[in-house]
Amino acid sequence: MIRIWHIIELCVFGYLAFADIYLFLFAFSGLFPLKRKDHNPAKKRKILVLIPGYREDEVIIDVAKEALKQDYGTENYDVVIIADGFKRETIAKLKTLHVRVIEVRLKFSTKSRALNAALSQTEDIYDVVVVLDADNIMARDFLSRINTAFCDGYLAVQGHRVAKNLDTPFAILDAVSEEMNNHIFRKGHRVLRLSSALIGSAMAFDYRYFKKMMKQVEVVGGFDKELEVRMLHKKHKIEYLPEAYVYDEKVANAKIFSKQRRRWLSAQIHYFGKSFLPSLKDLFLHGNIDFFNKALQFILPPRIMLISFLFAIAVIYYFAASTGAFYMASGLFVMALLVFFLSIPRYFYNFRTLWSLTRLPVGIVLMFLSLLKLKEGNKEFLHTKHTYNAFQIKHSYFHPKFKKK
Repeated sequence: MIRIWHIIELCVFGYLAFADIYLFLFAFSGLFPLKRKDHNPAKKRKILVLIPGYREDEVIIDVAKEALKQDYGTENYDVVIIADGFKRETIAKLKTLHVRVIEVRLKFSTKSRALNAALSQTEDIYDVVVVLDADNIMARDFLSRINTAFCDGYLAVQGHRVAKNLDTPFAILDAVSEEMNNHIFRKGHRVLRLSSALIGSAMAFDYRYFKKMMKQVEVVGGFDKELEVRMLHKKHKIEYLPEAYVYDEKVANAKIFSKQRRRWLSAQIHYFGKSFLPSLKDLFLHGNIDFFNKALQFILPPRIMLISFLFAIAVIYYFAASTGAFYMASGLFVMALLVFFLSIPRYFYNFRTLWSLTRLPVGIVLMFLSLLKLKEGNKEFLHTKHTYNAFQIKHSYFHPKFKKK
């Protein structure tokens, strides 16, 4: 019995150590600049901007208006609002704008179904397709930067999503978490020449490639992960543009935070089971490191759970007078702290973030409770309602890029 317990202990400790070292490696690499060729594109590619929304009447009008303010030239891009469950008056207002509205009536609403419905009604006159969420607002130069990135022949490009609102503790915690993801899984990976992770919005694809790929995509949750698995399996690199910004609404309260994390955790576990063995085979037969690396990402625990476990284990070993194990656990705990320190942008180092940390214990509890309901994430459509429009944003709390003059 004691031997079995030691084996379990070793496996758990090994798993946490692997996750900690993995995150630290890419957190450290994210400190280095991305090296790119300078381009002055002579061609402005025709871009299709798709904005799917499910009952997003409160934000969609402002989002549509903001989408038309790009410095790319209105003749070079079209904005399509995919309206699922919108009110009639919202549809009427949208049709007065210079956007196209595609109404969809889906028996079972998912992002992939909404996008496929729109693509089936779209002419093949575009070079690039951009996918946004119904609350996303692009920085004025976003499409120009996307156009430049496609000069290097990429089939997929991920933009830099940042917080649109930082008005509640959970919104700040959500914003910090996403910026850490940007640093580790996007910039850090690209510095080491691995593919960037996708987010689900602020993404751009070669139009024909995306339309063909989407015909095979039918998922409830983890739409972005399905795209990653398919692309990396075929060795298609995904680029990341840290200077191509898109505003994104962050969760306002604990309930939404919990629901969102449950959806993400459920998708991760599902795609680990789906991709691990194929990626392992691809690694040995074809040297596909990118695909295998993505499968490993799916099994990583949430960072807040990782640091909590490491702290708890260090405390247990201390009271158990297991000196060697205590020092190892403490070292891993310090490394986990460094992951946070290296990955969190300096503009979050303020009293508002410190105040938000008082809600962190609630977030940790909710994260653990989410593990009990993981199956729901891939069986039902978990919709997160958005409420912030472009004129309610407190710009002084933004990333410096977005502060109004």
